[in-house]
Amino acid sequence: MNTQLLQQARVLDIDEQIELVEAIWDGIVSRGAAPALTEAQKTELDRRLADHLANPNDVVSWSEIKAEAIAKIRQ
Repeated sequence: MNTQLLQQARVLDIDEQIELVEAIWDGIVSRGAAPALTEAQKTELDRRLADHLANPNDVVSWSEIKAEAIAKIRQ
């Protein structure tokens, strides 16, 4: 890993770090790369999908989740 690049990322404020991580992840996804899921992760995703299908109106928007996460980080 490029430690100089990591140090530069660490001096960014939290919002900038989050934007950087999102941009990096978007780049990984756009190239079609994704880590393989473990069996436990597959099981959990299946459980969550079944729960969502049983309760389709029990949802929270991404903007609400992101705002709450950023608020917690800033505390």
